[in-house]
Amino acid sequence: MVVLCVFTATTFWLLNALNKDNYTTTVNQPISILYDTEEYMAVEEVPQEVGIQINGNGWDLLKRHLKISVTPLEVFLEDPFRKPFLLASELAPQMQEHIASSDLITIVPDTLNFKIDRIVSKKIRLAPDTTANTLAENHAFASPISIEPEVVTVTGPISIIEQMEGKLLLGFGETNIRENFSRLLPLTLKKEQQAFLRLDEETAQVSFEVVAFVENRLTLQIQQRYFPENVTVDTDITELEARFLIQEDKQAMLNELELSAVLNYNNRNREDSTISASLNKTPEYIRNIRFEPETFKLIYDE
Repeated sequence: MVVLCVFTATTFWLLNALNKDNYTTTVNQPISILYDTEEYMAVEEVPQEVGIQINGNGWDLLKRHLKISVTPLEVFLEDPFRKPFLLASELAPQMQEHIASSDLITIVPDTLNFKIDRIVSKKIRLAPDTTANTLAENHAFASPISIEPEVVTVTGPISIIEQMEGKLLLGFGETNIRENFSRLLPLTLKKEQQAFLRLDEETAQVSFEVVAFVENRLTLQIQQRYFPENVTVDTDITELEARFLIQEDKQAMLNELELSAVLNYNNRNREDSTISASLNKTPEYIRNIRFEPETFKLIYDE
């Protein structure tokens, strides 16, 4: 019985208190930021509500705290790209009209900031992404990488487009390629760009030729060049072994090259008085050249 009396008394007190005016509190008022979505796009989440301090009837303030029958204030922005903020003083008249049943004392933040970019269209270059193991070991590009079309048009917020730095990297969809390549590949934006950008093309034709290199060994005569009379090497070796990779379809040309190992005194290592060999000819179809021995010690006669 005592509990019932207390509950009844509390209820009457609360109802009586809520019927009174001149209460002051701070609530979060929902807002809806509007703009021309054909000309602009938000690249960060725009404010969904704003803190306001208001004075009014207890029932009205309670409903605003509980978000009961509270509608968002619609705010239209003329040019949100050039003016990425809204001052509280600019918003106050609209806010007071919107919450007519209460009196607006102040809008808590003095400024509402947002990031809404202008939508533009720009041409960007398609570039091959060769950062992965595109080609198999001991294979190389035998032709330039052809991409058709070479450029595409991208449309979206200007700040997102500028992050692309004028190009879109195009992966080949596979690694360790050993043969000539020709494929229609999809154009794919980064995950974080997909919500903002669109391309005027969906695919591109990518083609290139591939060549294989094979290992070869030759025993070569040593030629000494530009050695002063008082300088020699500390060995009686007159020939050494060269190991290298040669383009598979160019192996027959080895006999025509008349290769030799050259010790060029002008290319010596001055710090440790050693010298390394090099080929007398280095055509583009020969690579990864190694010699055994790798270096020779120079001897200076006094």
